[in-house]
Parts: sequence; structure tokens; C-alpha cells
Amino acid sequence: MAKPTILTVDDDPGVSRAIARDLRRRYGERYRVLRAPSGAEALEALREVKLRGEPLAVMIADYRMPTMNGVQFLEAAMDLFPLARRVLLTAYADTGAAIDAINLVDLDHYLLKPWSPPEENLYPVLDGLLELWAAAPHEEAGETRIVGHRWSAPSFAVREFLARNLVPYRWLAADEPEGMRLLEAAGLTAGDVPLVITADGKTMQAPSEPELAAHVGLTTTPAAAFYDVVVIGAGPAGLGAAVYAASEGLRTVLVERSATGGQAGQSSRIENYLGFPDGVSGAQLADRARRQAMRFGAEILTAREVVSLEAAGAGRVLRFSDGTSIGAHTVVLATGVSYRRLDGPGLEEFTGAGVYYGSASFEAASCQDQDVYIVGGANSAGQAAVYFSRYASQVHLLIRGSGLTQSMSHYLVQQIEAVANIEIHAHTEVAGSEGERRLQRLILRDNGTDALTTVPASHLFVFIGAEPPTQWLDGVICRDARGFVLTGPDLLADGARPAGWPLSRDPYHLETSVPGVFAAGDVRAESVKRVASAVGEGAMAVSLVHRYLEAQ
Repeated sequence: MAKPTILTVDDDPGVSRAIARDLRRRYGERYRVLRAPSGAEALEALREVKLRGEPLAVMIADYRMPTMNGVQFLEAAMDLFPLARRVLLTAYADTGAAIDAINLVDLDHYLLKPWSPPEENLYPVLDGLLELWAAAPHEEAGETRIVGHRWSAPSFAVREFLARNLVPYRWLAADEPEGMRLLEAAGLTAGDVPLVITADGKTMQAPSEPELAAHVGLTTTPAAAFYDVVVIGAGPAGLGAAVYAASEGLRTVLVERSATGGQAGQSSRIENYLGFPDGVSGAQLADRARRQAMRFGAEILTAREVVSLEAAGAGRVLRFSDGTSIGAHTVVLATGVSYRRLDGPGLEEFTGAGVYYGSASFEAASCQDQDVYIVGGANSAGQAAVYFSRYASQVHLLIRGSGLTQSMSHYLVQQIEAVANIEIHAHTEVAGSEGERRLQRLILRDNGTDALTTVPASHLFVFIGAEPPTQWLDGVICRDARGFVLTGPDLLADGARPAGWPLSRDPYHLETSVPGVFAAGDVRAESVKRVASAVGEGAMAVSLVHRYLEAQ
């Protein structure tokens, strides 16, 4: 495998030579050090690195460069190598711009010139960043290739799983020469897609998510049989709980059935989260939280579905869909909610083939100069509308009510009103869909007059409803009529504790009807459906875990 690359970009020849010299002295045996005199030439070099399938570990860009400054370069380079670590080289006078870049391009570090001696000011920074980069599973997995059809739902499922878990891959259409060659080499036909080929040459035909996760470097097997706390669900609440539990010395494992981030992880831009004045993508926020949890020692299991919860004396036993199990003193339920499925002719059939639930951001490029339809009137739908408006010729936002002001944040409403190619269709619902093996037409209903209209459409993104995935808790945990988990005071009926409650105290605020099992975030009944509140509840659940453990 080729050496990973460290790229430096600086228009000052003296500075460029000096930093390259210091980098080669320390890292030359293990990394290829590449330097470029401008942002444009650096991007060209990165494209060549990408085409050769070589890994990029770190980018170091000088802030003050003509035509394209360092921040602009790093922002452009993120499209090619989103997981490479990013460093801005800056003079003391430009530290304000460097601090702003932390949010704008998810900057990992800003380095002041001069950095001499490098043993104190350069190498410790790079050592830490390279360690983080090397520990990430995507680099160990190398390049994963997918051969499939654009309108194949199983092909879409594989792409979505890898994209949401930040695993880079190369997409090859089954009807293109290279795709056909790979299918033939694997003894498959175009009807057998998707075909996944890992960096070490292993081929998988239509793999399951657990099989796929295990072969691209994601962790799927717990390291121990028993933990202090098991957190189920890796959305904001679950990640918050994992960070706080692990940082406070609790043996912690976070179990996620699909990908870290939950619904928030699919958001193209979150602009009202504290500490990010320029906004942050859901994927970036989730990745930061994931890395933070792992740094404190939490385990993160991906593609593992918990199907049952049992109380076994002072412990709690969780069983996975494959029949295996783990135990813990306490459990935090943070499974979040799922978008509600649309009901109508053709809609289920075209799921993954034109009909998508949540924001499949990797589909944005294929929406170029086309009409995109989005269903929903809350923040997630508004964020998607603004994002896809950069690619689509027209974005049609379908809402059941008369306007957005009651269901969407004011800042998003203002943004949407300012985008010329977003059109709001009030009192409009999707009644059905039509097409040959993929979505080609939508049937829209005016819910005031019941009039039907058929429109050409190839992309429909759905952001409606909030259905908690809690059916597996039937008969074990008390839930409300909609399936949300009841906790604390909501469990008390006229002051009486829930049936079967064995303790002499009332349930703690986030505690469920089973002692030692807590709920946080969107899955909890009457919770505030916001990222910040979910993170707060995850942290609060850990404080209650401590109180529970101290009383045992």
C-alpha cells in the first residue's frame, strides 16, 4: 500500500521548503510529504492522489495566499478528502481568522509561524493528528468499491450505510466497462448487484450491514461481556451519554444498529447549535462526538441491533439479533425516532430508487438541474431544501399546513424565503407514485379540495413523523400510546409507582419502569426534540446512572 500523504500549501518558497524539511525529518519514513505553491495546484495534486487511490493524512495550508487563501483551499479539499486532518498555518495577526475557520472547515488545529523549534511546536501537534487519523477505521479499510445500479434499492442501501459511517468508497455503475469487468471477475451478472470489493480484494454480493461493517474496519463485536453502562443508539443523546460516561470512568459501550449521528447526523447544516456560529453539518458533529467518546475509552459497536432487554438480578441483559448478548449494571435507551413511511401506491416499491427517507446527501450530485421534491415542514426538511437548492433546478417543499412558521425555526424560514428556486406547496400531500422500476412521477393531493395532480419527479425526500423504534420493549418498559418511553414523574399515576416497581423510592427523572434503565433524547415521552436538549439529557442520564450505582 502506498505511503499516506502529508500535504503542505504555501506560496512563500522559503516557508514551504522549511516546513517540508521539518516534516520529512520526522515523518519521511512513514509518510510521503508533498508541497504545493498555491491552493489551485494543491487541489490538482489532491485529485491525482485521489485517482491513484492513495490516502491523505494531513493538510497544512498557509492562511495568507493570493487568489485562494488557506481556509478556502481547505474547504474545497474537504470534498476530495473529508476525513484528512486539517491544519491552518497562520501569523499571530491572523489568529482571529483561524478561530473562525474551526467552525467553517472543521479545522483540527491552527499553527503559528514560526514553529521553531519543531520538537515543541510542530511535532506534538502532528503526532496527535496522525494518531487520530491512523486510528480511524476508514484508513485501515482503504478504498472500497461498489458496483451497482443507480436506481437499485440494495445498491442505495450499501452506499447510504458507508456514507453515513464516513467510510470512503468508489461507485462504479454496473453498465460501465470497469463495473462490468469487476462483475465478470466475481462471476456475477448485472442482476446480482450490489457487489462490494474491499481493499484486500474480498468480494461480497449484496452484503448485510453487519457483514459490510466487519469488512470495512468498523467494530461489531464487544470486547467484554459486562459493562457499567450500555448506551443503545448513537444519535446526539447516545453520543452525549457515551462521552460523559466514559470520561467519568464508567466501562461504556455504545451500540448502534446503523450509523452514528441518528437523524441529526443526516442534517446538511445545523445552525442553531451552541458554539457553532457558522453552523456545522450533522455528519461533522457526529464524527467529533464519536472521536471524543472513543478518546475517553468508550467502545462503539456498529450494525448491531438490540432485540430484547431483560432484568437479571442486579444486572441488565441485552440480546442482539444474532442471538449473542451482553450484560450491564445500567442501560441508557437513546434510540431516537424514525421518519414515518408514506402510504400510497408505488411509494414503498420505489424506496431507495427515487424515494428516500432522510437526507441522502450523496444523491445531491445526481439531482443536478432536476426538480427535487421534499416532504415535511420541520427543521430537517428546511435544511434539506436549502442544501438541495444548490444542485437542483427547483426544490418543491410539500407541507400539509398553510405555512412554515409554526413548525420551523425562524432563521430557516428566512433562508428558504430568500432562495429563489425553493417553492413551497401548502396543503399538499403525496398520494402515490408511478414509474418503471424507479420513481418517475408523483401524484400530489390538495388536502383542501382532494384534487390530484401528477408531476414528473425522480427524487423525493421524506422528513415527516416521529416514530420511536421501541416495539422490542413490549412487556418490559412502560411506553405511551405512540410508543415513546415513559420516565420519572410520567410513570406515577395518582402518586402510585408503576406496577412491578421493586424499589422504595420513586423512579429518577429519566429512569424508566425498570430500575437502572434510563431514557434520553427523542425516544423519551415529552422530550424536547432538539439536538442540544438530546445531548443534555444524555449527560443527565449519566449523572443518574452514578446515583443509581452508588445506591446499589
